This record gives sequence, structure tokens and C-alpha cells, in this order.
Amino acid sequence: MLSIAIKFKEVFSRLKERESHYECCPSHEDWEKVEKVCEILEVFNSATKIISGNDYPTSNLFLNEVYRVKVLLDKRMNDENEFVQAMVRKMKSKFDKYWGECNLLMSIAAILDPRCKMRVIEFCFPRMYPDREAKENIAKVRDALYEIYDEYAREYQFGNEHSTETQVHDNGISGMNIEASSSGDSTKFHAFEWWKASTLKYRILSKMARDILAIPITTVASKATFSAGGRVIDTYRASLSPDTVQALLCGGDWCRNLHGVKKKNKKEKKSIEIALKIP
Repeated sequence: MLSIAIKFKEVFSRLKERESHYECCPSHEDWEKVEKVCEILEVFNSATKIISGNDYPTSNLFLNEVYRVKVLLDKRMNDENEFVQAMVRKMKSKFDKYWGECNLLMSIAAILDPRCKMRVIEFCFPRMYPDREAKENIAKVRDALYEIYDEYAREYQFGNEHSTETQVHDNGISGMNIEASSSGDSTKFHAFEWWKASTLKYRILSKMARDILAIPITTVASKATFSAGGRVIDTYRASLSPDTVQALLCGGDWCRNLHGVKKKNKKEKKSIEIALKIP
């Protein structure tokens, strides 16, 4: 709404000249504030479209968007405009409450995107955290990644005791010599489908990747992302047991599949320009 209003800011001043009862015309300073707010919200809007633009967004999409928001808020904290500083300070306090600490699931999922691998956290973490904390987080994510892989490797070997085809590491994690085709539209790339198609080549790593990428990070509806209703998780939802959370997350899909109900496809809204003649 604000971005549309900016396009018609000259109309408001003309309306004030013609209508004596119109007393809420935004000043030049007000429009400057609106423009700065729109610049900040554009990053959030872009992240929302990427994450919520899919019916089932995989967890590898989140780290890059969280990184963009984090860098933006840190930069705007020192904005010359006091109004922007005060606004960003409140936004950053809420952001740090949920995303201030290193999220292992989000980080490992980003690494399992074959286009990124370890490079993604080696690039993002030094810009998101202080030097010492960044190094600690990188080491923590790497250790967790190897630990999870070793567990999958042991399960694979246990089920293939008579097979000499694969060693414990089979250079899956240690080498990570995985390259995804960079041709075409990157927004149409689906890491989950890529790993599914690469099952025969990366037997252990593909199973691990598919399990991790299938874990949902958010349950917030896309239409409620910018709601002013204060969508904060209450103490009842925050204290649910893992089994209950899993049942709630999966229950919707199970019910839709049972009754043959499909989600409505999201259709892009076409913008229509209307020319109004002013006498």
C-alpha cells in the first residue's frame, strides 16, 4: 500500500488545494519516511515471496533470506534518520529473539543445497556474527553435519552388511564434490527433487538430505506474515511435545490426502493500470 501511495504523492498535494476539508496531507518529511520504510520492507517482502512462494518451501531457502534481513537491520541501526533508527531497533529486538542464535537445522539444510555447500555458512556467518562467534558456529555446524552423516552411514551399512559398494564416508561429506546445474532459472530449482534424482549416485547423502530438507521451519501462513495482529507463539504452542508438533504438522497433509483435497494453486495477480481523467 505504501509503495503504491508513493507513486501518487503529488496527487495528495493537489487534493489539499482543491478540498478545504482535507487536512491530513503528508508533508515532504513524511514522504521521506515512507520511502525509507518501503526500502526496508522490500527486503522482507522479497524474502516472503521466496519462502512462501512455494506450497512446500524446503528448509534450504531460509538461511540466505535470514542473512539478508540480518545485514539490513544491522546497517539501518546506524541510519542518520532517528525515526528509522527507532523503528529498526524494535524490529531487531524481535528478530534476535527468534533468529539471533545459530540455527543448526537451517544451516545444515543450506549446506545440503548442492548449489551452496559449505560455502554458504563460510560466507554468511562472518557477516552475521562477531568473528569469534562466527568461527564457533561454523565449527558447530560442521561437527553436527558429520555426526548426522555418520549416523546415516551406520544405518546404511547395517542394512547392507554383505555389500562392498559403499564405505562409511564414501567421500560424500568429506569431498562434497557435488555440483548442480546452474543453467536456467534458479528460482525454479528444487533441492529436494535434485537429491531425489541423485539417489543412485549419493545413496547415503541423498537420504540424509531428503529427510532434513523435508522438515518445515515455519508454520505461519503467508497471508499472515505482515499482519499487525501480533503473531507471537504463545506459551501453550511453545511448550508442545515433539510428538504433538509432528502430529499437528503432518495431520493437515494426511487429511487432505485421505479425502482427496488439494491445495489451491497460487495465482499471480495481474496489475491493471487505470487512467483517470481530471477535469
